Parts: sequence; structure tokens; C-alpha cells
Amino acid sequence: LDLLVTHCVSISFAFQENEIKSLTAEIEHLKNFGCLGVSPSLEGLRDENAKLKYRLNFLQKSLQEERNKTVKSMININSRLQEIFGTAIQAAYPELENPPLVVTPSQQPKFGDYQCNSAMGITQILLKTREQKVSPREIAEKITKHIPANECIEKVEIAGPGFINVHLRKDFVSKQLSSLLMNGVQPPAIGKRKRVILDFSSPNIAKEMHVGHLRSTIIGESMCRLFEFAGYDVLRLNHLGDWGTQFGMLIAHLQDKFPDYLTVSPPIGDLQAFYKESKRRFDTEEEFKKRAYQCVVLLQSKDPDFIKAWELICDVSRKEFQKIYNCLDVTLTERGESFYQDMMKDIVKEFEDKGFVQVDDGRKVVFVPGFSVPLTIMKSDGGYTYDTSDLAALRHRLLEEKGDILIYVVDSGQSVHLQTVFAAGQMIGWYDPKVTRITHAAFGVVLGEDKKKFKTRSGDAVRLMDLLEEGLKRAMDKLKDKERDKVLTPEELKAAQMSVAFGCIKYADLSHNRLNDYVFSFDKMLDDRGNTAAYLLYAFTRIRAIARLASIDEEMLRKAAREEALVLDHEKEWKLGKCILRFPEILQKILDDLLLHTLCDYLYELATTFTEFYDNCYCVEKDRQSGQIVKVNMWRLLLCEATATIMAKGFDILGIKPVERM
Repeated sequence: LDLLVTHCVSISFAFQENEIKSLTAEIEHLKNFGCLGVSPSLEGLRDENAKLKYRLNFLQKSLQEERNKTVKSMININSRLQEIFGTAIQAAYPELENPPLVVTPSQQPKFGDYQCNSAMGITQILLKTREQKVSPREIAEKITKHIPANECIEKVEIAGPGFINVHLRKDFVSKQLSSLLMNGVQPPAIGKRKRVILDFSSPNIAKEMHVGHLRSTIIGESMCRLFEFAGYDVLRLNHLGDWGTQFGMLIAHLQDKFPDYLTVSPPIGDLQAFYKESKRRFDTEEEFKKRAYQCVVLLQSKDPDFIKAWELICDVSRKEFQKIYNCLDVTLTERGESFYQDMMKDIVKEFEDKGFVQVDDGRKVVFVPGFSVPLTIMKSDGGYTYDTSDLAALRHRLLEEKGDILIYVVDSGQSVHLQTVFAAGQMIGWYDPKVTRITHAAFGVVLGEDKKKFKTRSGDAVRLMDLLEEGLKRAMDKLKDKERDKVLTPEELKAAQMSVAFGCIKYADLSHNRLNDYVFSFDKMLDDRGNTAAYLLYAFTRIRAIARLASIDEEMLRKAAREEALVLDHEKEWKLGKCILRFPEILQKILDDLLLHTLCDYLYELATTFTEFYDNCYCVEKDRQSGQIVKVNMWRLLLCEATATIMAKGFDILGIKPVERM
């Protein structure tokens, strides 16, 4: 029974942790009476023993069922080691509450594969709380003595002042790689399936998407792909700027320019020019300005003719936006500001009923603790504001959509505003931050090569469509410089062009920490050396070509994965195998901090680690004279396949489409 409990604890599925703890406590309690089923009260203890055996058998069975459900999932080795060392630390120091648990990959092979660096932290806790002076090395030794039986650790060593170096079992790593090859890249189990609502892209109607929209669109799409892959229920929202006073001047201008707009669809070719014309008239023609305000009133009162005009203008914008979303392979559910208009009145009433509203110079404002600037939920003329619509959107996402995780991919300049809105939602009782996660995934601006905000020579924001078209042109030039047009079919060349152009634009953004500004440079992003999409896409096609050139097809690789163990005797094989299996812990880190450049850094590390392996380990051996293949080292081809499989999934999360031939 002791062995079984140890085994159960080492597995440590979250939903059964309390049950395991209580069973362990019961066993210890029974041991205090001499042993299971032995005096002082023999009959009573036999009953307890029978119950305990039954419950342990049930627990063992349910754990096995859970394991069978998740057997195809990739194991997060770091999390698994944290479970093991968490159990060891708890057993070694049961009196400590929430002791530090630090497990990280080792930076050098001589320090093993992973390190547990908890001993130093425990030393400080013992000194502060119990005035016990114990050396970290002594603590490390005590921890290692309590490591439970497990499937992944070969040996541990204590180094320096108290670092515990962990060496993984080769058969464990080999088995995980085989599972990856047979089952594909499967996400780790996430427990309860949560609903994630992501707000991203969010351009304004009647204005063209510009480079400022690039980051929100690319980052938001990639986050959606990550959460979807991890098994979450994801709602992708495009919070369009499709309502407001600007529509008064647009409708008034539409009436003048296309008076028959109700019966004949107006040929608005350039909506940006149309917007500028209406804005110029609004600023210079007093009569037009008055009529624009009247149009706003009629629109807000849902006059059918004005709703039709509004819908026409929105449709023209939607078509232009969709061209960009098609290029970038972005999917969104439109839910603009207009969606929340009918909820505004109730928002104001709810804040008034709960006593949070103050009147300031005719405006209704809400002061939120910790923020100096209040939210204005109603203007002095009775109109609503962005604050009101953002509160309405927050309430709807929490209470109607039942979001467990809300993520707003919006530029850093909106940080104070969004944090105030979130705090107001918490203050009024819409959510508990301990239960519901609401995050502003802020990002910096795109800079030109002069390190200033990226603009055209005339000082205007760079149109996003112009940027994408320039990317396509430059990608084709690059491919022709490499004479790819001479070896690829026209269809393959077009696919490579789109893969490189859009992949490089996305990767250049995602490979930078989103919190920082970054310099947009086509020359850098199209360079096939260094941490760029061009380099990674080329590396991927090379890896995929290795088996093909050896006449090994997918079915042969699948058969080998089922029947052949992956040998990891060479140090470069071992290094590559471990790097491949770090994928789940990389994804988990990003799910926690939403910093996608970590995935880009990992893919670059994986590609360079593969190059080291390929340069040192022959996958296919050829006769030097004839060039004929004399030997195929299948286990190494399987490592190639595992690398490509992980890279393909990484590309998919980043929204990058690799090609088989480049």
C-alpha cells in the first residue's frame, strides 16, 4: 500500500491530489496503531484496512483511466519534474507551507538536463521563520533522499552550494519521441475546458487599416491559435469602431455625393479619400457641420434610411478589411461598438443603483480606487462615451458570454484606460480576479528604420495593404535572386512567395517582445541568416527533404516509429531529442505570460540544434565514389521527422505557412 500511495503521489493528477493526501494521512494514522490490520482494536482496524484497500484500488483504477485518456498528450517534462520535486520537498519538510519550487533546464550538459534550485530558498525560509541555520547543500541532500520512484529521472547529483542536477533517462526521452511520432503533436491536458475571449485587430470603419493595426492583428491571431491548440473554447472578437459622431459627417457627405444611395449602391472606390473629404467639409462648412450633427441624432434613433446609409459605409470597409485578413489568414467574429449601444442605458443605471456615480459639470462619472482619472459614462448632453461602450463590452463578455479568460490585444497607450475599466468591473461585482483572468496584452509601436514611428514620406500612416504588397514583391525578388524560379513550378514559386512574404512580416513582429517597440525592415526580415522566418522556412524544407531524397515515405516513417527505438547515444542526438520535448513547457509559459517571442526563440534554437545534429550525425550514408545510398540510419530520420513535426506546429501557431519545396 505504501508503494501504491507513493506511485499515486508521483502521478499527482490535479483533480485527485486532495484524495491522495487524505489517503496518505489515513495510512499514517493507522500505522501509529502498530500496522495496518494489527492491534490495538483488531476488528476495527481490519474494517478500516478493507475500506482503505477498496478506496486505493478505486483510485488506482481512475488514475489509470486518466492516464489512458492523456497518453497521447505530450508530457511537459518541466511540470513533471516539479511534481516529483514538490513531492520530495513536502516529504522532506512537511512543516513548510508553499516552499519554493524552482526547476529549470540546465544551460550546460555538465550540469545535467534540468536543475532543481529550491535548496537556497528553503535555507532562507528556515533562517527567517525558525531561526535554523542549515546549509543549502544539506537541504539538497535531504530532498534527494525523498525523491519518489518515477519514470523519468536517471540520477541526481548535488553541485556547488546546493544545486540538484537532474539527468533524464534515455529510454524515457526515447519513448516520448516515439509517442510524438505516432500520435502527432498533442497538447498537454488542461483540465476543465475554459472559455477564452480575445479582443484584437479592431480597426475603425471608414478608415483604412494601417501599420498600427498590424501588431494587434498578428499577435491576436497567434494567441487564438495557441489557446485553440491547447484545447480552450476561443471566441475571436473584432471590436470595430463602427459607431459614433463621425458617422454623421459620413452620412451627410454620402447624401450629397450619392443622393440615390437608397436604391443604387454607391461606388465608393476609395473610402479613405471619402472620409477625408467629409472631414474637410465638417471642419470648414458650418451648414454641413449642423447637418452632420442632425444625421447623428437620426442614426442613433434608428431611422431606417440612416441605418441603411450606415450599413453601406460599414460594408465598404468590411470588404477592404477582409482582403487583409485573407492575406494574413486571420479569422474574426465582428462585434463592433454598435453591438453594445442598446446596453449603455443599463450600464449607467447599474452604476447609479450601486452608488458609484458622481455628477461633474453635468457629466456622470465613476471614480475607481487607485486611478486618478474617472470614467465618464454619460456626457452632459446625454450621450455615451468609449468608457460606456467598453464597460458594456466587458459586462457582456463576462456575464453573457461567460468568459473565463479575457485578453485585450491593444496598444500600450490604452493601458491606463483598460486597467480602469477592468477595475470598475471588479468594483461593481462582475468578476472576481481570483476566478476570472482579464489581461491587457499590450504592445509597442512599429518604427521605421530611422527609429521613428513608421510613416510614409508624406507623414501619413503606412497603409497595411501597401505593406503586404511590397512584401510580396520583395519576396519574389529574393526567390529569383536565389534562382528558385528555375527549379520551382509556377504554382510552387507562388506558394513560396506568399509563404516567405507573409511569414516574414508576421515573424518579424512576433519574434520581438510585444511590450517593446520594434524596427520594421524588409531587408532584415528577408535575410535567410539568423532568427528570421526566411531562415526557419528554408531549414524546414531542408529537413523535410532528407527522408524524401532517401526515398523514405510517410508510411515507412510511421512503421519505423512503431517498431524502432530512437537511439540517443551521440551527444547531438541527445541534445536534439531533449530540445524537441521542451515544446510543451514553452507553450505553457506563453499561455501564462502571453509573450509569443518565446516560441520564436525556441524554434530558432530547435533549428540550430538540428543543424548541429545533422552536421555530426549521418542520417543517410552514401558511397563517396558513386553517390549511391549504402545505409539509412532510420532512428536519425525519425529525429528529423520529430523536429519537422514540432516546427510545423510552431509555424501553425504563429500563423506561418511552410512549403515542401522552396
